[in-house]
Amino acid sequence: MTVRYIETKAPSLALDLRWMALPDDAVARHSDAISRAFADLEALESGAIVNPDEGRQVGHYWLRAPELAPSEEQTRAIRATRFELERFVESLHGRFSTVLCVGIGGSALGPQLVADALGTSADRRRVVFADNTDPDGIARVLDGLDDLADTLVVVTSKSGGTPETRNGMLLVAEAFAEAGLDLSRQAVAITGEGSALDRHAEGWLARFPMWNWVGGRTSVMSAVGLLPAYLQGLDVDAFLEGARLMDEHTRVPVVEENPAMLLALSWWEAAAGKGERAMVVLPYKDRLVLFSKYLQQLVMESLGKQFDRAGHEVHQGLVVYGNKGSTDQHAYVQQLREGPDDFFVTFVEVLEDGGSPLEVSPGARAGDYLSGFLAGTRQALHDAGRSSITLTVPRVDATHLGALIALYERAVAFYASLVDINPYHQPGVEAGKKAAATVLALQDRVLGLLDTGASGNAERLAEHLEADSKAVFHILRHLAANGRVRVHGEGLHRVFEGAD
Repeated sequence: MTVRYIETKAPSLALDLRWMALPDDAVARHSDAISRAFADLEALESGAIVNPDEGRQVGHYWLRAPELAPSEEQTRAIRATRFELERFVESLHGRFSTVLCVGIGGSALGPQLVADALGTSADRRRVVFADNTDPDGIARVLDGLDDLADTLVVVTSKSGGTPETRNGMLLVAEAFAEAGLDLSRQAVAITGEGSALDRHAEGWLARFPMWNWVGGRTSVMSAVGLLPAYLQGLDVDAFLEGARLMDEHTRVPVVEENPAMLLALSWWEAAAGKGERAMVVLPYKDRLVLFSKYLQQLVMESLGKQFDRAGHEVHQGLVVYGNKGSTDQHAYVQQLREGPDDFFVTFVEVLEDGGSPLEVSPGARAGDYLSGFLAGTRQALHDAGRSSITLTVPRVDATHLGALIALYERAVAFYASLVDINPYHQPGVEAGKKAAATVLALQDRVLGLLDTGASGNAERLAEHLEADSKAVFHILRHLAANGRVRVHGEGLHRVFEGAD
C-alpha cells in the first residue's frame, strides 16, 4: 500500500498525496527503479563522477555537511570559505547599505529567492539584483539605488565568461565611473579559480570560490547564496541546518519514510514517466512568490534531456510553472478545472499567518481566507478529477526554506534516476550559448558589409554574406531600431544601409 501522507520533524514538513491519483501498488511496481535511485544518490554523495560530460563530481549536499565530502581537501575548502565569508562581512564594519548582485540563472535565482523570502525591515543591508543583459533593466536597477558610493557589488560567474553577467558588470562599472567611483574598491567576485573573472577581479575587495563540483542551479548554499545572505544579515546557520536535516530525512532508503522519493514517485505517476503533465506550483504565501521560478530552473534544466543514460533518444522533462496563491489562482484555476487535464498542482501551505491578527469579518482573519482559498481550490480541482500535492511547513524562516530547497534537490535527483537520465549536465543550455555567439559573429559581418557602402534588403545582403536571410533581417531590424544602421521602406523589403 503506497503511503499518501508523511510528516517530518526538525524541520517540520508535511507531504499530503491524498489528492493524487497514486496507485496502491506504485512502490511495488517500481521497486527496481526505486532501488537504483537510492543507489545512485549514495554513489553521488560518496564522490562518484556523475557528470561524465565534464568529468566532475556533484557535491551540493556537502555544502551543508562538509564532513561528508569524500576528500579532506573539499571538507576544508567548504569550512574555510564559510569562515572567510563571515570574516569578510564583519570586516566591512557596517559599510555599504545596499548590495547589488550581478549574475544570471543559478547565480541569481537562489539568492533572489532567499533574499525575498527571508527579508524584513530589520535587514542589515538591502540586496538587489541585475540578472540579465537587458541594458534598460540594468539602468532601472541602478536608478533605484540611493547612493552608488554606499553600494557593494557582488559579481557571480563560475567561468567568468557568461555574456549576461559580463555585460552587466561592464554596465555597472560604467555607471560607477560616471559617478567618479572606482568599482574595484567596492566589488567582490564569486567565480572559479583562474577564470576570466578571477583574473579581472585582482585588486577587488575579495574573491570567493565556485567549485566545479557545484552546479549553478544547486549553488545557493555555496558562496553564491551565502555571501548575499550574510550581507543581508540572515540566519545562515539555520538555513544550512534546515537543508542538512532534510538531507538526513531524504537519505532514508525506505519510500514510506522519505518525502523526496514520494514526491518523485508522484511526479512519475502523474506524468506517466514521460513528462506528459506539467507541474503547477502554487505557494500560498507572498514570501514564496519566487519559489516556482526557482523550481522552474532546478527541475526543467535538470530533467529536460534528449537522451537517457544509455544514449537512447527519450526527450524527457517536466514542465514547471506557477505563481502565488491566492492572487494568481484567478489566472489559472478556470483552465485548471475545466481545460485540458495536462497538469498536476503542488500547493505550498504555510500554517502560521504572520502579520496582523485583525478580524476582517466576524471570527475570521485575513490568513483564514488565504487558508480557505487553498483548501477550496484544492477541493474544486479534486471534484473535477484533477490531481494535486500539498506541501505544508509551519512558517517561512531560514530553517524551513533550507529544508524546502533540499527536499526538491533530492526529489529531482530521484526522479532523474527513476526515468534513467543524467540531471547534472545541460547540453541544451550550452547549445543556446553557442547559437547566440554565432548570431553576434554574423552581426559583425553585416556591419562590415555595410561599412563598405553596400545596401539592400535583408535577402540581398544575406546573399552577399552567404547567410540565412531571416537571421540577417533579425540583426538589421535591431540595429536600425538603435540608430546603428539606416533604413528605408517597410516590411521584409525595407532597405538597409550603413549609418553616417
